[in-house]
Amino acid sequence: MDYLLLLASMLVSNYFHLWRGVDAQPGFTIRDINISLEPSPDVARGTNVTVRCQALVSSSGSETLSREYKIFKDGITVYTKTISSPDHLLYRLPDARVSNTGKYKCVINIEGRTMTSDTKKLTVQGLSEPQLHFNKGVVSEGEELTARCTAPGETGSIIFYFYDDAKEILEERVSSNLSEVKLHFSSVGIHKLYCSYTILVTPYSFRSNRSQPLTLSVKELLIMPVLEIFPNNNIYEGDTLDILCTIRNLAYNSGEVHLYLSRGTQLLSRGGTNVNHSMIALAKDSEEFECRLEMGKVIKVDTKTVPVTELFSVPTLTMVPREVFQKENMTLTCRSNSYASERLHRDKLMYSLDLPGSFLIPKSTGVFFVKALLYDFNYTCIAQAKGIRKRSKPLTVRPKVTVSAPRISVVGRAVLGRPFKVLCRSDIGSLPINYTLFKEYDQLSTASVKLPFEQALFTVTIDQPDQINKFMCEAKNSPKEAPLSKRLDAAVVVPLSHPVLTIIPNLPEIAEGDHVLMICGVKGTPPITFKWYYDGNDQPFFTTTSDKNNTDYQIQAMSREQGGTYYCEAINHANNVVRSAPVIIEVRLALWKKALIVGFCLLVVSILVVVCVLCFRSKRGKREAAAELSVKPSSPKSDDSLTVSLTRDTEVYTEAPGKMERVDISVWSERPPQAANDEESSMVSNEPDVEYTEVVHPQQADHSRVPLRKGTETVYSELQNAALGAGDRHDYGSVEYADLNGEQAKMNDCQPQRHHCQDVPVPVD
Repeated sequence: MDYLLLLASMLVSNYFHLWRGVDAQPGFTIRDINISLEPSPDVARGTNVTVRCQALVSSSGSETLSREYKIFKDGITVYTKTISSPDHLLYRLPDARVSNTGKYKCVINIEGRTMTSDTKKLTVQGLSEPQLHFNKGVVSEGEELTARCTAPGETGSIIFYFYDDAKEILEERVSSNLSEVKLHFSSVGIHKLYCSYTILVTPYSFRSNRSQPLTLSVKELLIMPVLEIFPNNNIYEGDTLDILCTIRNLAYNSGEVHLYLSRGTQLLSRGGTNVNHSMIALAKDSEEFECRLEMGKVIKVDTKTVPVTELFSVPTLTMVPREVFQKENMTLTCRSNSYASERLHRDKLMYSLDLPGSFLIPKSTGVFFVKALLYDFNYTCIAQAKGIRKRSKPLTVRPKVTVSAPRISVVGRAVLGRPFKVLCRSDIGSLPINYTLFKEYDQLSTASVKLPFEQALFTVTIDQPDQINKFMCEAKNSPKEAPLSKRLDAAVVVPLSHPVLTIIPNLPEIAEGDHVLMICGVKGTPPITFKWYYDGNDQPFFTTTSDKNNTDYQIQAMSREQGGTYYCEAINHANNVVRSAPVIIEVRLALWKKALIVGFCLLVVSILVVVCVLCFRSKRGKREAAAELSVKPSSPKSDDSLTVSLTRDTEVYTEAPGKMERVDISVWSERPPQAANDEESSMVSNEPDVEYTEVVHPQQADHSRVPLRKGTETVYSELQNAALGAGDRHDYGSVEYADLNGEQAKMNDCQPQRHHCQDVPVPVD
């Protein structure tokens, strides 16, 4: 129990100790910081300005916080201070100047925590008037003058300007409000001087007013340069000129002196107190001569212009003819258009051609025969007399190149019967070049090529392919004989015509499974693109290009579905599309299918015939059973009985001399002996044995014989038992009736050649 109380007391003691330690560490936060400009952001020069920086800080402890303040102007730190009191920081700008203009802000730092205020801009307006001072009021030419310009009370970066009669003569940049400079004056007289300044406050600048002007008197020095030229008139080219440059009124205390003698930009001579120069006068010497004196900052000049008369003019080089071809002769003439006849005779003027290493043939004074070079060259000539040499301006001679034999070619393709372009072109030759087209030496047309990018094109048309070789062209750019090209050699594209689609085998012989070859042929120039079409489809089912006038498409095993209308189209480089006449292919059945169909038909017919025969026999049996008639024989000599039955479509042939006559008859035929009933057996005829037969003759009637009655007639033929001998004698004891049907009927007469005739009907099965 004591142990637990001790442990609890220790825990409570540690808890309070930790709480007190945490509470001992001061806590704070920077809530805000502000900057202000007093009395206002815009003030006049000389105003006392205060920059106030105040921070709002919250803390939890009683200890004092160390606060570090920094004030920035245009991003540059201008003031730093660390304080312990919570009071605000003040940065004072007494007697504010324009240089104090800028953007201000402040930053507070407490134990590493910082906060920055907003930016405030201070503008100070107004500058002090500049003041100018001299060390003396009167100076001589070139004498040094000390001038001082001040900007009272101003600070910062300042640029000072010095003016002489409104002309700026000097500029100096300093970091103070004072500028002192050294000035020299070369012009004699009264000068008015003043100054001004500009204060730079990045990114602005402020310009002051001008100072009060001061008067400066500059006295002239008596020292002077003197320029003399002999002779001073009637000077001609070739005369000697003596030029002298000296000093007048040179004092002993003048200091160091320098003389310079020049002509234009050319320095002829220089020296101390005396300079001279001799030279041959030239026309270009009419420029100014100058004698220049320099003594310290003093510069004085004396100039003169010498008129020099030209002895002879600058020569001019000309060429005849104006255009020349390579290695052709030309004439170059060198001439001076004018000369001083009072000083120079024409014969004394000599000419030469400046052409080293070339063969010249002088013809007369200033005239030269020269052979043109193979390249462009600048020619010059020289005229000289009395030691004077003058060179002409360069004459550029560009020898023309004789045109080479032209080449003739076809632009694009030559299509028979259509216009096409023929190009004539030479590899070398100077422009302009005239090209002429010939056809078998007959001139057709001429074209002139004047610019490098131009071409000589001719439009022609041919009717036969061999006419292409009749064209030639000529090129000419000089009076020389014009070269002629070779004959035009080019392929001629013959437009397509007469398209024909051929089918192998012949159309009536095409059957299923046959190998069919379709050949499309045309007249024209290959290569030719062939296209096959089927049954009016817009898209071809086969396309090929051939170097021949025909091509083929094969179908290995033709089917009935592939039958229909076929045609082909062809096109070549002439771009004319030709189409063959449509061909209709009918695919017939295969031979084995035909045989199968015929066999099937024969089988069906055979079956029908068998069925018909069976039906016919069945009906015949029924009719015989229904139409039986019984007739008993009248003669007791015979036990045979005759059965009368009605039959149809029984053929009876009656033999006539040399003719077999077919007769369709129906007879009461004799039936085989059968057992008769009692009534039939008792019927006895007392008449002679006579048999009646009704016969139908379908043959046409013989008009030489007696016609029979039309319709169904009953013809009775009496057959008597004539005594024809013992072996031929028969007894007939019954009569048989037959119905003879037909359009006409006739009796079968016995021919006289026969010994007897027999009309006894033949028994019918």
